[in-house]
Formats: sequence, C-alpha cells, structure tokens
Amino acid sequence: METGINKRKTEHIRLCLTDAVEGVEKSTGLEGISFIHNALPEIDFRDIDMQTSFLNKLLKAPFLVSSMTGGSELAVQINQNLAKAAEEKGWVIALGSTRALLESTAHQDSFLIRKYAPSVPLIANLGAVQLNYGYGAEEAQRIVDMTEADSLVLHLNSLQEVIQDEGDVNFDNLLPKIEKVCKTLNVPVGAKEVGFGIDGETARKLYDAGISFIDVAGAGGTSWSQVEKLRSQNQLHKAAAEAFNNWGNPTKDCIVSVKSKVTGVPVVASGGMKTGLDAAKAITIGADVIGFARKLLEAATTSTEAVIKTMDQIELELKITMFGIGAKNLHDLKNTKRVSIMGKSLLEEA
Repeated sequence: METGINKRKTEHIRLCLTDAVEGVEKSTGLEGISFIHNALPEIDFRDIDMQTSFLNKLLKAPFLVSSMTGGSELAVQINQNLAKAAEEKGWVIALGSTRALLESTAHQDSFLIRKYAPSVPLIANLGAVQLNYGYGAEEAQRIVDMTEADSLVLHLNSLQEVIQDEGDVNFDNLLPKIEKVCKTLNVPVGAKEVGFGIDGETARKLYDAGISFIDVAGAGGTSWSQVEKLRSQNQLHKAAAEAFNNWGNPTKDCIVSVKSKVTGVPVVASGGMKTGLDAAKAITIGADVIGFARKLLEAATTSTEAVIKTMDQIELELKITMFGIGAKNLHDLKNTKRVSIMGKSLLEEA
C-alpha cells in the first residue's frame, strides 16, 4: 500500500525531469579549470585505460550512478534500467533513500536491484537525520541485508528537510550516532550531501567518526531546496526557499577543501556533473570517482540502452580529454601538469 513517502518519491522524480530545479546563478566551479592541449600525446587512443577500484571492486571506469530514487512505481523501471546499465558498463550504482524500504511495502522491488547488477559495487542509502527518529545500526544493517549492498551511505540534507513540508529537522548530536553505525555495520559506511556540498572541516569530523568515503555532492546541479519549494503547499516555506536558490558550496571547492583536510579517504565528486570533461577536471584536483545523477535520469525513464548510450558518451569524453593531454591512465590524469586552474598553469610551474 502506498504511503506519503511513496508519493513524495514520485513527485521528486517528476519535478527533476520537468522543472527548473538547478540552483540559480550557481555553478560547480569547474569552469575555472582548463587543460593545456598536448599536440604530441605519444599514446595510442585505443590503449587509454580508465580502470580503477572502489569498495574493493574493480571498475571499468571511475563513475558512479548517484543516489536518485526508489520507493515509487516510477522508480521501479528507472532503477532497473540504471542497474542493468551500471553492470554492463562497470559503474558503481547507489540507491535513493531506502527509508521507504522499511516503512512501506509498496514498490520494494525498486530497491532490490542486486540481481540486475550482480558484480558492481552497490550502495544503499539512508538519511543521517533518521538516526534521530528511531533508526539505528540495527535498521541500517537490515537495509544493507535486504538490498545486498556493498556499502551504506548516510546522506546529509538539512536544508532540504527544513523546506520540505514533511521534513525531519532534528540534526542535533548526530555525529556520535553516525560513529556507532560505522562501528557496527559489516560494510563500509560513507557520507554524502545532496547538492549543497561537504567542506573539509566537516569531512574530517566524519572521517574521524569512521566514515570510509566522502561524496561531496556539491552545488552546481540540482538544488533540493528548489525541488521542495516546487512541492511545498506551505507559502511561507515557498517564499523563504527563494532566498536559498543559490545556496551551497561549489563542487570544485568541496573537492579541494576535503582533500586539504583528509588524506587516504576516497572522494566521490558529484553535484552538477554533466560530461566526461567535467569528470576529468574533478579527477585532476583530487576526486577518485565521479557521480552522475540527473544526466542519467531522463534516459533511465526510457530504457537500459538509452542509459548505456549516455554512459558511452561520458566515457568517450573522458578518454578524449585524457588523449588530449597525453594521459594513458587515471594515474597520469591525476598527476598531470597540463592543467590550468583559475588561469594558473601547472605546466609553467613544473
């Protein structure tokens, strides 16, 4: 039987597909990064290697299908298409918030996608704030077991919750509860934002609490304050949301900040990622895996083949970038000097 949470998930999908939900005059900051073309790359394009690893599994490319949806009829086919495509292309796949999996019997199959993606890393997802609303390590482990996930990511979405009509806004004293989940679960636990970004200071606290990876989910893409404004029936909330239509830390700034405060923890860069060129820029400043969400959503409503076609384009764009600077693998890309950041050329400094 459908509940309010199931209906909300459907509304979220439809708004992200049809309405202006990106932040106003807000970018990822990646436009300040450019590459210095190498006219003599001295590599064979066909030999370029994009392989990496994440959660102790090999990836064919450094990409992740970011957490989007689940718990609605519309989400069933979307998640199945995403899972099949992720398996075909060797991408990580993350589920939308799995709270609905425990609170409603409706559309549970939208979360149970392991059979469609048996070999790639699968990440379950829960709002960290739910740790203040009756959820704990036991419920988190149930989610992991039900989804057969390789990891759980706790999402941080304070601004979304406060604008959402049904929002849960008690974010008090969450860090000790996050630490308990990290110590108790039998899989790695990550943390992510939902489009407003995680800075280095916050990442350090999360890492010290036991978080195994950080998905910065910065500003520059979908703004969930905008999404909830469009859903809201509360006129005060709708009006207040307008003041926050350009809120958030740009994705580029998040990556740099996190890398300056935390070493040795994988960084996922998501938030406004649209091309393989964006991905290459993020990798050069410290990202390990790049997450795509809305870029894949429309294709996922059509077919698995449509998702694969979009993924093929993203991968080709990354390979062309690597070829253009003579980077044969991701190690070369991470360490290239053929990059200019805010007009400052690393090649000239080398």
